[in-house]
Amino acid sequence: MDPDDQIYIRLQKHLDNQAVGFPATRSGVEIKILKHIFTPQEAEIVSYLSYKPEPLQTIFGRVGQLVKSLEALEKLLDRIQKKGGIESIVKNGLTHYCCAPLVVGMYELQIGRLTPEFIKDFNEYTSSKKFGIEFLSTELPQMRTIPISKSIHPHHNVSTFDEVTSLLQQAEEPFAIIECICRKKKEIEGQSCKVTDRKETCLAIGSVAGMILQSGNGREIARGEALAILEENQKKGLVLQPSNTEKVDFICSCCGCCCGMLAVHKSLPKPLEYWASNFLAEVDANKCEACGACEKRCQVDAVTVSEEKQYALVAPERCLGCGICVTTCPTQAITLLKKLAEVRPPRTREDLYDIIMNKKKNRLEKIKLTGKLVVDAIRTGQTNSFKS
Repeated sequence: MDPDDQIYIRLQKHLDNQAVGFPATRSGVEIKILKHIFTPQEAEIVSYLSYKPEPLQTIFGRVGQLVKSLEALEKLLDRIQKKGGIESIVKNGLTHYCCAPLVVGMYELQIGRLTPEFIKDFNEYTSSKKFGIEFLSTELPQMRTIPISKSIHPHHNVSTFDEVTSLLQQAEEPFAIIECICRKKKEIEGQSCKVTDRKETCLAIGSVAGMILQSGNGREIARGEALAILEENQKKGLVLQPSNTEKVDFICSCCGCCCGMLAVHKSLPKPLEYWASNFLAEVDANKCEACGACEKRCQVDAVTVSEEKQYALVAPERCLGCGICVTTCPTQAITLLKKLAEVRPPRTREDLYDIIMNKKKNRLEKIKLTGKLVVDAIRTGQTNSFKS
């Protein structure tokens, strides 16, 4: 074993104890991922950070023996942040630093550093059962789905946190537009998106936008341009997935052919048990002409046209309530229904991670979750959800 491997193993264990874990696998591919991002010195420093943002002075109190000065620590942390290894946020004029989960976090911040080697290791790790169980074990998901604007009407009584225009109008500046890392990853793998050829579709907001701009991974845009980009994303049929918070940090616009999140959704036997969404599509069989437009439009295979019944069917256990099937129905046979029990997201991402940390599942609970997934997969005939 390389002497430096012990440093990376300590970091892996430290990250696994944060809100969203980073479990070890038999292959040890997670160590390769860390080596892609961190030098041994950087890995050692990050093993002293928390998932909660902390000011430089507080961190220096823990790692002062590892760096020459407060200034040296600041330069080191800024360097790690620019590489996407940690996150930073400005509070009361002071920069705070924290650990980032692999997803959503370090992976997305590798937008300027993707290589075939990293992608290979990332794919191996995220397709492992260990990662899959950890990712699904959080009390709340890190992202949620909201309807596209033209699929909702006043009678829905849509809360502002579920309405994209309201979210952007209330959001704090700055705004940064970045390339979709999922489409960029697919492009490197030799595949192209089937929904759009546009690259800049993902929006960072407020403190996250500030971090993105500091790292040079995005470009700053005005609020009006942000609204225009999201409008175009909706026209293309992309699913709107913001952070699972009232005060949004980002809004991703996702396709079923490239997005890792939607790929997870499609692989699960009962995906909505691990998803946050307040809406559901419904088909009026009397209006439906079985043209198949909704089936083609759906990004998660939740809609099928029944040859026997000659109208579209929505699988309620799979429908995200994104509304992209609603806007292109030629007979207006599909509408969105608001679920009876509205789920309100936490106020901020710090609140979200606190909830996840406080409800973090232990080993026995993860074993039970694994068993449930196996039973659900057998019952639904979807037995290829996870690799061993």
